[in-house]
Amino acid sequence: MKNLKTFPRGGVHPHDNKGFTNAVPIRNAPIPPLCTIPLQQHLGAPAKLLVKPDDKVKEGTLIGEASSFISAHVHSSIPGTVKEVRTVYLANGIKSEAVVIELEGEFNRSGKPLKAVDWHEIPREKLLEKVKEMGIVGMGGATFPTHVKYTIQKGKKVEFFVVNGVECEPYLTADHRLMLEKTSEILEGAGIIKEILNPDKVFIGIEENKPDAIAVMEEKIREKNLDFEVVPLKLKYPQGDEKQLLKSITGREVPSGGLPIEIGAVVSNVGTVFAIYEAVVYNKPLIERVVTVTGGAVAQPANLKVRIGTKIEDLIEECGGLKIPPKKIIAGGPMMGFAQVNLDSPVTKGVSGIIALPAEAVQIPKETPCIRCGRCIEACPMGLSPTRLYKWIDHQYIDEALKEGLMDCKECGSCGFVCPAGIPLVQGMKLGKLLARKKRA
Repeated sequence: MKNLKTFPRGGVHPHDNKGFTNAVPIRNAPIPPLCTIPLQQHLGAPAKLLVKPDDKVKEGTLIGEASSFISAHVHSSIPGTVKEVRTVYLANGIKSEAVVIELEGEFNRSGKPLKAVDWHEIPREKLLEKVKEMGIVGMGGATFPTHVKYTIQKGKKVEFFVVNGVECEPYLTADHRLMLEKTSEILEGAGIIKEILNPDKVFIGIEENKPDAIAVMEEKIREKNLDFEVVPLKLKYPQGDEKQLLKSITGREVPSGGLPIEIGAVVSNVGTVFAIYEAVVYNKPLIERVVTVTGGAVAQPANLKVRIGTKIEDLIEECGGLKIPPKKIIAGGPMMGFAQVNLDSPVTKGVSGIIALPAEAVQIPKETPCIRCGRCIEACPMGLSPTRLYKWIDHQYIDEALKEGLMDCKECGSCGFVCPAGIPLVQGMKLGKLLARKKRA
């Protein structure tokens, strides 16, 4: 594949390990008898609780209302009875209030014929309101409320809308399978977003290790006579980060501390685009998502369509359980995901994968002093000096770390991946940001 685009600075090349599931079609996970649905499944303020114990809910009932400008609605993923409202820890370690629903009664959507809505005559304001109403958030992991991202400030112009089909994290193939199996739906979703944002150009970025997805997208675009462009990208992590993706495709660089709209761009993950298609065309809230369950310790790795609120443990059991004891279980990708200590944690809108790794796949080097090799600086796609930042944070010099560019760190893990001294650089950046926020507060 010639003329592959990529970002010019930093990046690493971990083995993609996608062979476990990249040829495994998506299938429905069993409906759980009990769903634990958190009210904090997005960036910003948690949703405001709207139900109480013993309330009856339907599939898609609004159980949590967006409580501020940056917040998102939360819906029931199953019909049933609210058993309790309790505090749970999510896969990313955040503590959240959650609604526990016991399955009961008839589904009003699943397995039923649904009438499609012709959205072409709907005003863009109404389309944007539908995105908010259905609780759509960024499904690539960031979980930023999508209706907020698509609310463009007066005086700003969207020149580029980019569909992010990169999926650069090792092991994960949920987006890959979506592009293969729901190609037309994703393209229609992109058309809906085009109507909302009115961009000059729509790009679809896909890495070169998904040639079948590139081919099927290009074929469908020709077949439908759409003015979208598929951009094949070089295999390099973190290509899927929106700032690196925009640099790769448009050649423009988002300024330090800035947002993509400042260079005239908006980016959405393919899972988000598909969710918007279902929201607008079938009036479907975001109550399920595709999750890759994979890794060398999983008996039968798979891509599952999962109801929000399903326990991680249940997904592993659906894949035949664990064939060997795992050394580590991660929610999300291995570069930016979170190690799990409790498999009772529920799947949320932002959980794209569950990875169970055997001992031979987990390398935890013994930490030694920095040897000043500079590899972390070479690997950083943001042009930062991770070793200097880590030292400032370690000595509690947070103001100096901020001046050094701490808040520009994407926590992508590239620096830690290449560090021969085994220094927990990413954990240091996370701590530094936490301390900075506390100081500002």
